[in-house]
Amino acid sequence: MAILRLKPAYFDDIWGGSKLKKEYNKSDYPGYVLSETWELSCDEEHPTIIDSGSYKGKTLKEYFDEEGEKALGSKYSRFDEWPLSVKFIDAHQNISIKVHPSDEYAEEKGLTKGNDECWYICDALPNAGIFYGVDQDVTKEEFEKMVRDNTFKKVLHFQPVNKGDLYYCGPGLLHSIGAGVLVVEVKQMKQVKYRVYDFGRVKPDGSPRELMIEEAKDAAILKKNVPAKDMHGHLCDCDTFTIDKVNVNGETDLKTDGTTFNHMLVVDGDMLLLSGDLRMELNKGNGIFISADHGDYKLKGHGEVLLITI
Repeated sequence: MAILRLKPAYFDDIWGGSKLKKEYNKSDYPGYVLSETWELSCDEEHPTIIDSGSYKGKTLKEYFDEEGEKALGSKYSRFDEWPLSVKFIDAHQNISIKVHPSDEYAEEKGLTKGNDECWYICDALPNAGIFYGVDQDVTKEEFEKMVRDNTFKKVLHFQPVNKGDLYYCGPGLLHSIGAGVLVVEVKQMKQVKYRVYDFGRVKPDGSPRELMIEEAKDAAILKKNVPAKDMHGHLCDCDTFTIDKVNVNGETDLKTDGTTFNHMLVVDGDMLLLSGDLRMELNKGNGIFISADHGDYKLKGHGEVLLITI
């Protein structure tokens, strides 16, 4: 039984902002620009670290290796390895346009299958949005020409967003987070992605960033309509993960039942997590892991939490 406070890995890129440090309790990060915080990660280079209890200082993977099903739950048996990546992402500039191929395309090419990914909008400046598909049908030839001419932006669909929106980025969808948008990104850990378009940006040495145009033009949906996905009453529901939003206004009772862990991200407000003698203060931006065998716990206060399960 465990409730663990998590310390994310920090990651920077040229498009990042400073809101995570200033507004999401990441003030221990030494730099000014903070693009991403990896809140639930077993990546060897960017692991999430446990920041409370007897496992403090160990990585999540070390904890999982020791505790196994007690921590992860019985539903984890369907995975061969750790499946999830959960991040806060702060886009001060437009992020490059990417596309994930379908399972069928990936299998044909001998690549990793699986493309589950979504964005929960935590914050957005007025008139900010995401790039989400295309506004008109284009041929593969037109696509390639516009990318190489740096004019592809004119056919991208720009979707204004609001706090609390969720967007599922399915296979074949051309997508990118726009400037002024801060999201929680939940996705399948191992997935194939092709960078398609980067708004003419160059690397610090002046050379263009690498694009994968040939692969992308065969994998992308180049038609206007984006396929809808049934979320079955959840904020997001797909093969790899499920997300629910918990609105806390007073006291809210929650539990794990042995089938899956709970990963909580506080996206707004302040509250207490209560379980037996444990009283853990939670603030905006905090991430908490509750083991599958823990049982009952309670949130007390006011705010919003994303609850991620498998």
